[in-house]
Amino acid sequence: MMSAFAVLLVAATTVVAADAVEQVKLDDVQCVIASRDAQESKSADYKEGKVYFCCGGCAGKFAKTPEKFSVQANRQLVQTKQYEQKGCPFSGGEVNPETTLTVAGAKVAFCCNGCKGKVEGTEKDKQAELVFNDKAFSKGFEKKAKKSDS
Repeated sequence: MMSAFAVLLVAATTVVAADAVEQVKLDDVQCVIASRDAQESKSADYKEGKVYFCCGGCAGKFAKTPEKFSVQANRQLVQTKQYEQKGCPFSGGEVNPETTLTVAGAKVAFCCNGCKGKVEGTEKDKQAELVFNDKAFSKGFEKKAKKSDS
């Protein structure tokens, strides 16, 4: 009886682990710190998700001062689909799909063309700061709900 329970427990754990691996795809995802490809084997827990790095050195830098890299970490949570958009990052209001832009590799929609224009009118390297700073992130994004087995 105990061995049957142990087999079930291992099988259930394997299925859960397999689901977690499938959810995050790192195609075209860059390290939070450096402009290099992120590696699945180099990660850290962040805001109920995981952020990925190119190497252990970058993971160490993040561990020391995660707040310094919050914009890129927030962006990566959206890019890897661990977080999804719930509203406009500026107003928190309902988004209009016709206002979608790609900001630092992540697709983001806004409530209106005014908010979209605010990002479009900003230099490319500063756009992520507008959309993925902690205040905008909390207005516009939330942890993606896990799919139920029902």
